[in-house]
Amino acid sequence: MELDELRKQIDEIDDGIMNLFLRRMECAKQVAQVKGKKNLPIFNETREQEILDDVSAKAGQHGGQARILYSSLMAMSREIQHSALGSGASLRRAVRDASRPPQAPRFVACLGQKGSYSHEALSRLYPQAEPVFRPDFPSIFSAVESGTADLGVLPVENSTAGSVNEVYDLILKYRFSIVGAASLPVRHCLASREKSSGSIRIVYSHPQALRQCAGYLKQHGFPHKECASTAKAAALAAQENGAAALCSEHAAAQFSLNILDRDVQDSDGNRTRFIAIGRRLLIAPKANKISLCFSLPHRTGTLYSVLARFAAAGLNLTKIESRPIPGRNFEYDFYLDFSGSSADAKTLDLLCALSEELSRFSFLGNYPEIE
Repeated sequence: MELDELRKQIDEIDDGIMNLFLRRMECAKQVAQVKGKKNLPIFNETREQEILDDVSAKAGQHGGQARILYSSLMAMSREIQHSALGSGASLRRAVRDASRPPQAPRFVACLGQKGSYSHEALSRLYPQAEPVFRPDFPSIFSAVESGTADLGVLPVENSTAGSVNEVYDLILKYRFSIVGAASLPVRHCLASREKSSGSIRIVYSHPQALRQCAGYLKQHGFPHKECASTAKAAALAAQENGAAALCSEHAAAQFSLNILDRDVQDSDGNRTRFIAIGRRLLIAPKANKISLCFSLPHRTGTLYSVLARFAAAGLNLTKIESRPIPGRNFEYDFYLDFSGSSADAKTLDLLCALSEELSRFSFLGNYPEIE
């Protein structure tokens, strides 16, 4: 048989599949009406697993593909049912109540001290706020929790060194709202009270900065040691003979250090993404990024099934992170960022559907991100 004839057959089969697909989606609307009248749950996990096992067995060598196909069909059917019944009422109310211009924060906590990269991010996000400097990431969350600070600003990801895992663990522990974000270029310098790099016996910096400059440190054979922040590193370099810091030029100036070398990061495009956290959900008018987290049962295809729903809604995922759940062996929370707005009805419908179906689900926020 010629290729053209085979393609014609495939086109005819696809037309039939489309007609059946549309009929199935129409049936889903009717199912929603029945479930609504009888107060039945939309998601029946046991029944769905039985169906998936059955179609997988019937499909023989194509069982895996059949399972994916039917899993997607059932997920789309649930989307229709959730939308028809207005699922996620509590999340809808929370989004509605949060969708107003937020008040400018008065006190904002960040890592380190004046001159740190976190301080720079804070100044860009909230230029009128008074910084509340904290020595480590947990104390920033504690400051927000206690009300000592209205918000907290933290680094979550670097384009060279990757995710700041400790911060993601704290996000998943506290489940505070994310109310803003900014991505900043990070350009490190080697700074010291010494006048030449030949006198350097130790280099201090934050672990992320050390990873971002790992190649430079190895090339020059500099011993190095971690400290709480790049600004703290600059302070140590100002106090010790033979010590240097990997820090910003601004921090170097704060502590009257000599800049021995500029742009020592391994990547010219080195950037760090910072987020602002708060106790209350606040959604600014121009919010363009959404964050959420959830856990999944440890079964084949569960993550794929969830991610496929974002693709079906035309939403672009920009970050996925998995972190172990404390006290549970090999069980994980998943953290997602994606571009979108909760003001869009289809996006809100998806979020509400997921909030009904996924365990440990938290809508972390819809916020503007500054590039």
